[in-house]
Amino acid sequence: QVQLVESGGGLVQTGGYLRLSCAASGRTFASSVMGWFRQAPGKEREFVAAIEWNGGRTSYADSVKGRFSISRDNAKNTVYLQMNSLKPEDTAVYYCAARIRFGGLGSSEADYDFWGRGTQVTVSS
Repeated sequence: QVQLVESGGGLVQTGGYLRLSCAASGRTFASSVMGWFRQAPGKEREFVAAIEWNGGRTSYADSVKGRFSISRDNAKNTVYLQMNSLKPEDTAVYYCAARIRFGGLGSSEADYDFWGRGTQVTVSS
């Protein structure tokens, strides 16, 4: 089992930045692919970024490439999402997810086994 708790969300102006954190519990964190998803009001949850177990490979949605950066610290059981140059369209609840099954970086909800409860990010124009 993996339990995930997100933090770091908040209200920021357009062009600002935030860093989200996801603290994980469970012995499988270090071997898990970790991902970030987001869900805006009235929209489906969408993939944002993913990182493999050792941080060697990452994947991003086109909408955040060049602005967001995912990283992890396995010693702290934590994955991060640095979000720069924020736009109003980045407003959403951001969720952390863990994949403990063998496989590559996933961009679908079905690729992940455990989810956090989310943290709200609001970007004002």
